[in-house]
Amino acid sequence: MKALFDKISYDCSKLVTKNYSTSFALATKMLGTSIRSDIYNIYGFVRFADEIVDSFHEYPTEELFNDFEKSLATALTHKISLNPILNSFQHTYHKYGLPHHLVESFMKSMRMDLTKTKYSTDKEYKDYIYGSADVVGLMCLMVFVKGDKDEYERLKDSAMSLGSAFQKVNFLRDLKSDFEELHRSYFPNTNLNELDEDSKKRIINEIKEDFQKSLKGIQQLPREAKFGVYTAYKYYYRLLMKLENTPSTLIRQTRIRVPDYQKFGLLARSYVKLKLNLV
Repeated sequence: MKALFDKISYDCSKLVTKNYSTSFALATKMLGTSIRSDIYNIYGFVRFADEIVDSFHEYPTEELFNDFEKSLATALTHKISLNPILNSFQHTYHKYGLPHHLVESFMKSMRMDLTKTKYSTDKEYKDYIYGSADVVGLMCLMVFVKGDKDEYERLKDSAMSLGSAFQKVNFLRDLKSDFEELHRSYFPNTNLNELDEDSKKRIINEIKEDFQKSLKGIQQLPREAKFGVYTAYKYYYRLLMKLENTPSTLIRQTRIRVPDYQKFGLLARSYVKLKLNLV
């Protein structure tokens, strides 16, 4: 009966992905069937940890996070958890031999969100992004290369750059809610009360550099991973272009989105490029 419980666990992670992020779910659906479930499992884990520190403010968040962290440790040790999200994640963790330091770094950054609201130096900023985003990209990369450590080492810099790009785009897109509702300021040396065009341009250019560094790695991914990752790359780059063309005053007032019809257009163009070996 463990197999049935595991299937239900994987279905839960898939459901979490579909309900929390239509864009990530769409890109994951473009992955090969042999790795798709494992990416859902990773997303479910990171989504739940992030949800504790971002959304449950009327509850004892630190206590909830401590319980989640303890349950995670138990799941990784005993290879089972009655929390279906952690049960599915531990399966992927052991299947591909995910480096434990990646999980530790992720949880460290999530814990920082419990109390830290301002990142004043480049080091603080980079350390947080490494733990909250780069390591997630590295976990996914280990799945994409089926646990091949040599391939992982060869492609990990590109995976980290892509994770950084995605996270920084999220920071800029979610600037209003992060600053006004969560009272967080991730960008160092930037006055978010008075975000001007020069500051926005500096941030945009930094993200473009991350995207440029990531593309070479995407092109070298296994075929069953390339389409999904390239689709996510194109979606986030389109979102970045929308942010670049949006006045900084408006970014502070609203959340910029890519409409669904544009997402499906990006998907179609990505598919054509893959078929023509242009990626």
